Amino acid sequence: MLLFHVTFRCRSGARDEFLEKIRTEGIDAAARAEAGNLRYDWYIPVDNDSDLFLIEAYRDADAVAEHVRQAHTARLVELKEAYAADVILEKFEV
Repeated sequence: MLLFHVTFRCRSGARDEFLEKIRTEGIDAAARAEAGNLRYDWYIPVDNDSDLFLIEAYRDADAVAEHVRQAHTARLVELKEAYAADVILEKFEV
């Protein structure tokens, strides 16, 4: 299993709109529906008003490669460019 922790450091005041777009455009639901996806959960830190945290897990490297090829993933990258000032990605093999 491959596990990713992704921290989106959003531009000032942009976090809630970013998350709303992810939900209303169905990006989260589409990622969860992928055959190799095991987890795709968003979190808002209680002590930070700009970060958005994503935990995602995939069965294997092939599932991650398939995820990267999806239109909804490309759309998340576009939204990230508009709303996030920085992204921190941590990858774990479990």
